[in-house]
Amino acid sequence: MEYNVVDTQISPEGRLEILSKAEVAKLLDTSQGGLYDVFRSCSLAVLNCGNGLDDGKELLERYKNFDISIIQRERGIKLDMKSAPARAFVDGRMIKGIHEHLFAVLRDVIYINDEINGNPKFNLETTEGLTDSVFHILRNANVLRPMTTPNIVVCWGGHSISREEYDYTKDVGYELGLRAMDICTGCGPGAMKGPMKGAAIAHSKQRITGGRYLGFSEPGIIAAESPNPIVNDLVILPDIEKRLEAFVRAGHGIVVFPGGAGTAEEILYILGILLHPDNADLPFPLVFTGPKSAADYFTQIDRFIGETIGAEAQRRYKIIVDDPVRVAQEMQDGMKRVREFRKERSDAYYFNWLLKVDHEFQKPFLPTHENMRNLQLQKDQPSHLLAANLRRAFSGVVAGNVKDQGIRAIEKHGKFEIRGDAKIMGPMDALLSSFVAQHRMKLPGKKYNPCYRIIT
Repeated sequence: MEYNVVDTQISPEGRLEILSKAEVAKLLDTSQGGLYDVFRSCSLAVLNCGNGLDDGKELLERYKNFDISIIQRERGIKLDMKSAPARAFVDGRMIKGIHEHLFAVLRDVIYINDEINGNPKFNLETTEGLTDSVFHILRNANVLRPMTTPNIVVCWGGHSISREEYDYTKDVGYELGLRAMDICTGCGPGAMKGPMKGAAIAHSKQRITGGRYLGFSEPGIIAAESPNPIVNDLVILPDIEKRLEAFVRAGHGIVVFPGGAGTAEEILYILGILLHPDNADLPFPLVFTGPKSAADYFTQIDRFIGETIGAEAQRRYKIIVDDPVRVAQEMQDGMKRVREFRKERSDAYYFNWLLKVDHEFQKPFLPTHENMRNLQLQKDQPSHLLAANLRRAFSGVVAGNVKDQGIRAIEKHGKFEIRGDAKIMGPMDALLSSFVAQHRMKLPGKKYNPCYRIIT
């Protein structure tokens, strides 16, 4: 099937107007390990904004002739694109939001390569060094705003949700926006777009002109979850672990909507962190919510958490069904507690330095068949470390579902094998099976072939 494409050149508008020759050379390095593939795939994802596609491999194959390069001129740079998706343009001009996102990709790819990777200033083998790298990436993207009171609500949830669930996410976003709260999501469609859309309308009603709609992504997932059109601050983190840490460092509270394996990964991440003894007294409002039709979904999630990491984890969140106003009020009250806590301890409002993130939640996990087979999914370990390993298991399922590298690995070597105690594997199998039955693994209308096999 042929897709409409265009060839064009665009210039930056007020950001990253000049690059060094060394930076340009790195961006155009097509050798193995070169930056070009990362830059190309992230750029293509941005240009695909709004398209109903959740398969990174399919996107790259659909536009296999897409090419992007940098032209250096005496007045600055231009991006030269061949066979770019035509949907990114109106009457021959690139949509402004997509234009901004494209240069956000360029900014982050260059900064991470030049200033983070290999920089002795950041010891990425230590907890402190990894957290510092996340801080600098966010600061370079200008998303850390001092002198502002806590008001950023991180919204997690699936890209493949029903219309009723999507409308509910808009209702919650609307109530949050009426209370002057900003939204941060994984930047994609579904439960990542709905809260932003609702908040944008509420901000307009309240005459809030500086509403913020932050989208945090990473190279492996962005092709399957292209930034939605409402995102006005896009940041590309280098891997899923730094992306997750960016959420909990920059955000002040979290609302979780229904989703699939990726949402389960996010839930296990935040619960594992909150279960760390050093975070016992740290306020972090966490609400699971959805319409009445999602009540059974959260019952399943709650049961899974209780059966695997325990009752203490269940006490760290509230489940609110079909009540957007109450969700927003819970977040508003939580923001007040966060502000008081950080003020008493002289911690920044814009970056949660006091939150303890164990190194097990920071180390990048590559979901190869061997690594998935060797995950430690046994009960005889602290609950926050079990949560870390369960998080990795769900991360592997996400990779096999939608990421280009993961999909190709499954095609070549077969399904991932996930092994562990029967008391853990049973609940995990039941939860994943419910996601499949509820069509939460792929967009509606797409057949899902499981990329994993549960073994006890």
